Amino acid sequence: MTALQVVCLVVVAVTGTAVVAVRDPMRQLVVVGFFGLSLAVLFLAYGAPDVALSQITVGSVAVPAMVLLALATLASHRKDRE
Repeated sequence: MTALQVVCLVVVAVTGTAVVAVRDPMRQLVVVGFFGLSLAVLFLAYGAPDVALSQITVGSVAVPAMVLLALATLASHRKDRE
């Protein structure tokens, strides 16, 4: 195991813990994006560029966009009730 792989594993562990520790949904969304990027870098460090590209697409773009849309929809429904 190289030093780059160890650093990537530590960064993934820290960002994963930060995702759980952050309680505000909007801030958590940003942290989830960084977590997806750190996973993509980890996959690149382990020599899986195809998996890294998929992770960038899904983990850093698609999932945060879907969560943001869901939060916006919930906020609009709350305003309609009031």
